[in-house]
Amino acid sequence: MNKFEALKQYFGYTAFREGQEPVIDAILNGRCVMAVMPTGGGKSICYQLPALLLDGVTVVISPLISLMQDQVMALNDIGISATYVNSTQTCSEQREILSAVVHGKYKIVYVAPERLSSPEFLDCIKRTRVPLVAVDEAHCISQWGQDFRPSYLAIPEFLDQLYYRPTVAAFTATATDSVRLDIEKNLGLLSPFRIVTGFDRPNLCFEVITQGSKPETLLSLIAERGDKCGIVYCATRKKVESVAGKLAECGVSVSMYHAGMSDTDRKSSQDDFIYDRVQVMVATNAFGMGINKPNVGYVIHYNMPKCMEAYYQEAGRAGRDGSPADCILMYSAADVKTAIMLIESSYENSNHPTETVENLKQMDYARLQTMQNYCKHRGCLRAFILSYFGQNSEGFCGNCTNCKPVDLYRDITLESKMILSCAKRIKDKLGYPMGTQALIHVLRGTRNEQILRLGLGTLSTFGLMSKFKKSTILEYISHLEKEGYLFIDPDHGGVLLPQKAASVLFYDEAVMLPISEDHTHSHASSQDLGKKSSGRSSRRTRKSNADLRPVPLENKLYEALRALRHEIARESGVPDYIIFNNASLADMAAKRPLNKTQFLTVLGVGSVKAEKYADRFIGVIKKYYNA
Repeated sequence: MNKFEALKQYFGYTAFREGQEPVIDAILNGRCVMAVMPTGGGKSICYQLPALLLDGVTVVISPLISLMQDQVMALNDIGISATYVNSTQTCSEQREILSAVVHGKYKIVYVAPERLSSPEFLDCIKRTRVPLVAVDEAHCISQWGQDFRPSYLAIPEFLDQLYYRPTVAAFTATATDSVRLDIEKNLGLLSPFRIVTGFDRPNLCFEVITQGSKPETLLSLIAERGDKCGIVYCATRKKVESVAGKLAECGVSVSMYHAGMSDTDRKSSQDDFIYDRVQVMVATNAFGMGINKPNVGYVIHYNMPKCMEAYYQEAGRAGRDGSPADCILMYSAADVKTAIMLIESSYENSNHPTETVENLKQMDYARLQTMQNYCKHRGCLRAFILSYFGQNSEGFCGNCTNCKPVDLYRDITLESKMILSCAKRIKDKLGYPMGTQALIHVLRGTRNEQILRLGLGTLSTFGLMSKFKKSTILEYISHLEKEGYLFIDPDHGGVLLPQKAASVLFYDEAVMLPISEDHTHSHASSQDLGKKSSGRSSRRTRKSNADLRPVPLENKLYEALRALRHEIARESGVPDYIIFNNASLADMAAKRPLNKTQFLTVLGVGSVKAEKYADRFIGVIKKYYNA
């Protein structure tokens, strides 16, 4: 069997995706590999297919149990014998699996890096021919990366203890040039085949939201996306619990996941999401690396992540099946404080030398600044991301909110003058700036204890915007910050005025806010609406990308096939997408195969799947014809 026959027979594809074939060729020729391929770009086939063609068992080192279980389920379903070894198994279960590995029962064995130093596992591997060791999420071996895991440092020692050096292939979706070099050095990859297929995910639409109440905005975003499933990432465990609780109170089908939960509760929560028993997962970054659920329609970051690597990896869990999906980041100045707290706390019990800790902190703070720059970026968001990872782009993608045209703008010059003037007067009176909330209290004329004690009720701007909603003023402040007319101190939250504010305060520079026709506020005066053809897009002016998902021409048939998939998945005790992903069902509905030969032409259908499922799916198609 050659690589093309294996691709069709087991994976159901007739052609390789970008980058897959040269990586596979390098591995089959015994050359080490350093591959950077985007999430959803088909990295797994790059080591799974060679494993079929090589003599012996391929070892795949993977960081998360969920990934192993998911991959093994999928491989066994297409007729490839695979297993895993991790902490969820008893000692007797592991011994039984390792014995089967020695006797050649499996072609692929997944293992957590913590298991590599186990004497039992080492003894098993030494008695087995291992032509290939694949290291998934390879950036975890670099202490200069965003997700360094000390357990990954066991990999070089493991390789050194083998009687011969296998081919080593490292894979990651997010790594800068310096991290890639660190991976090669730590894994001892000598003259590896290097490939970077690109970081772009064209099906993902990127958006940053800086205004409005986060709880209300989140509910609106989820409601707009109907029955699509999504992930909401929060920075802390406490925030996960509060957000999940709020969504549940509002009737959203939701579960939560964070490291403070018991193993049993985390597994139950994850299974509910994977098996489509709940619509939304609210989680910290403890959830997700290696999650292969293909039908995630959106990823919303309730808080800004600490770095671009983490953001892009987490956002990339949307749209893995290639369908349009949304990646939305809800940013506020408070997120910066939380990120700083998380950075500092991560080094409290560090065993690194002081100098190393300081260097690592500097890198973390530089990454954090990059994230702030992204949230305030006025140009193409996709171009910003790609540039960070060293990939050139045209600078206009047409699929992020900064690139999409806006039809309506509101002139908020007068309101902007009120806000900027009030911020200036507060600082002049006190000698230091106050935060956003205090500024809003003064503008709305709120006579609370702090405002009166500080004498801010005597300012000429006190109550100047008393008829405006708090959320409206906050939206204006966020817009002014993004446009560079004011600056919020990340350490203390104070509202400061840069030099650019003078152009509005003293030279009548117009400030225009993008809006939608139905976007109304409680205003003290009438507002001027102006038509424009370009500029920043408002969240409210565009349809959700979930609404743009291609609908098969034979939608009734597609839904019938989905129902059958769900039935088979429940019979087999696996997630729906293990049977077929949505892309395969859409292709099936379009081609309407009536025999096994035609069924084999469906995207993602190989010989084993055709043998297992053709009759039942063809039966549904025939019933549809006879209806």
